[in-house]
Amino acid sequence: MQTQTTFLTLRDHLEQSIIGQTALLDRLLIGVLSGGHILLEGLPGLAKTTAVHALASGIHASFQRIQFTPDLMPADLTGSDIFEPGEGSFRFVEGPLFHQIVLADEINRAPPKVQSALLEAMQEHQITVGGVTRDLPELFMVLATQNPLEQSGTYPLPEAQLDRFLLHVVLDYPGEDDELKILKRDRQHHFGADKETILSPIMPETVLAARREVAEIHVEEVLEKYIVKLVGMTRHLAEIDENWADYLRAGASPRASIALLRASSALAYINGREFVIPEDIIQVAPDVLRHRLVLGHAARAAKVDADAIIQRLITAIPVP
Repeated sequence: MQTQTTFLTLRDHLEQSIIGQTALLDRLLIGVLSGGHILLEGLPGLAKTTAVHALASGIHASFQRIQFTPDLMPADLTGSDIFEPGEGSFRFVEGPLFHQIVLADEINRAPPKVQSALLEAMQEHQITVGGVTRDLPELFMVLATQNPLEQSGTYPLPEAQLDRFLLHVVLDYPGEDDELKILKRDRQHHFGADKETILSPIMPETVLAARREVAEIHVEEVLEKYIVKLVGMTRHLAEIDENWADYLRAGASPRASIALLRASSALAYINGREFVIPEDIIQVAPDVLRHRLVLGHAARAAKVDADAIIQRLITAIPVP
């Protein structure tokens, strides 16, 4: 693989900026390598936005941060037609979605009609305004952050939009050792001692070449069947446990199977392999599936969340 070394350099760059979030860094690279969008969820102060900024600084691509607020309008994302009185015609002004890497910060602070403006862009890589469809950059990807829904002033994302995210990564507080390193890094920042940046940012052409290499990662048919079985059982949870029959109102769609295959292939690539192993699938399965499971009232009453259901499936289904 010609570009693996380049992405290992990018990972080193990310580790210089983000401490104690190894899984997060891997997920960001998985998104870049598979061309998928990523949803990062966690309380304020857990370096979600900082991680995305670090990723953007390591890739020589156009970057735009959008702060989602309750008064945001769809045209603020897509752009709009502006009338030119002197010419007597309309001119289209591109919105921030026309950049290659887009950070949708606190995406769940905007109402659903604004969130839905992202649907066409995320799925089709195009935007339609005024009856005219315009293509987005080939490298286009959305990295969104959100606060937990229990926070005031937030809206749940529509299920159709959630399904467009390749991964839903949930962040937790760092350990004491990592938090101590964060304190020391912050002091270095004030003295200008941490200004090291990546010397050779990755070009968009390199990213696209890497995506083609990831698509060539070998996956045994038995592992493909394992992916299909794992995703399919989310639709037949009663076969795992009759007491859990009403825990899910809807399981994951075939899009989840595709996402799980792509994510596990990208993880194998990051780890320097040319083939997928079962551990790759198991490691990324929670991030691929947690936002695609629609919990029923019975699950909430029993205080069973999506992660618990996913772990139960992984335990119950034999690993090849």
